Amino acid sequence: MADRRSIHIDGLSHLTAIPVASRIGPLVMSSIIAPFDPGTRDVPATIDEQVRNLFTHVGSMLDAAGASWDHIVKMNFWVPSADDRLALEAPWLEHFPDEASRPARHTQVSADARIPTADFTAYVT
Repeated sequence: MADRRSIHIDGLSHLTAIPVASRIGPLVMSSIIAPFDPGTRDVPATIDEQVRNLFTHVGSMLDAAGASWDHIVKMNFWVPSADDRLALEAPWLEHFPDEASRPARHTQVSADARIPTADFTAYVT
């Protein structure tokens, strides 16, 4: 089995012994990503700021794993309401402008969610 490496980034961590992401060989998978302001457990007031934090944290995890946005295969998002899906579009298009080369994406509306969350899978070649 390939060596597993836990990924840690400054400004975001879990309260338990769970890394923010893990890498085995070319595969990188994140844990659930919360929209906290970096270095705090504060959640911004607006959905746009929350989503911006999600993408900021993903970028930091990719850097720490030796990966880039080009390596993302799939992203999953959980949002509190269907209207919150719209907040994903601008940062999505910013990070994946080429419509011929975008990762898969699934966005699930969860009435139990109070804040948006995300995870991702990347394959580093």
